[in-house]
Amino acid sequence: MLNGVNKLQVKGEAMKDIYRGTLVRLASESPETMAKTFIKWDRDSEFHRLADSAPAQLWSEKKLKDFVEKGQEKQGDKSFRFSIRTLENDILIGSTGLWIQRWSQGDAWLGIFIGEREYWGKGYGTDAMRLIVGYGFSELNLRRITLGLHSYNERALKSYQKVGFQLEGRVRGEGIRDGVRYDDLYMGILREEWLALTK
Repeated sequence: MLNGVNKLQVKGEAMKDIYRGTLVRLASESPETMAKTFIKWDRDSEFHRLADSAPAQLWSEKKLKDFVEKGQEKQGDKSFRFSIRTLENDILIGSTGLWIQRWSQGDAWLGIFIGEREYWGKGYGTDAMRLIVGYGFSELNLRRITLGLHSYNERALKSYQKVGFQLEGRVRGEGIRDGVRYDDLYMGILREEWLALTK
């Protein structure tokens, strides 16, 4: 026994593959691969409107590659980004990451998107969410993870709730799409809430 915990139990948890879920795995891609894939997703205006509040616009492959490379250079010790690949066919379907707000507070912001439409609403995003949240709490020793979404993105809201996120705030009329105002929602999960769900 080690401080009341079985050594085999500790070893089993320590040896668990933190990058592999039941449907997807977290991976790393070259800027070229990400740029080529982003080009395809960027042409889908519905995807853009679900993932971003900025006006939809088309980028060149070179501009996207430069954007990815600059993001990787800035990554430092405050940004942890991953691509999302299916386990079944190893298809690149999305991206996720954690951005540390304050290491001293153990606080991070989470972003995620599934770009491949055929994988929407089938549990791939929820599986990836469980992986990135687990990574944040177990590997980075975070205390809290926060995310934001548009109120019209009901599929994302349900997915985040399945993982344990709770609605914490609403900014009314924050954005506008097609002349209609929508709210921005903010959700969070605390380390102890995640631990309770993983027991």
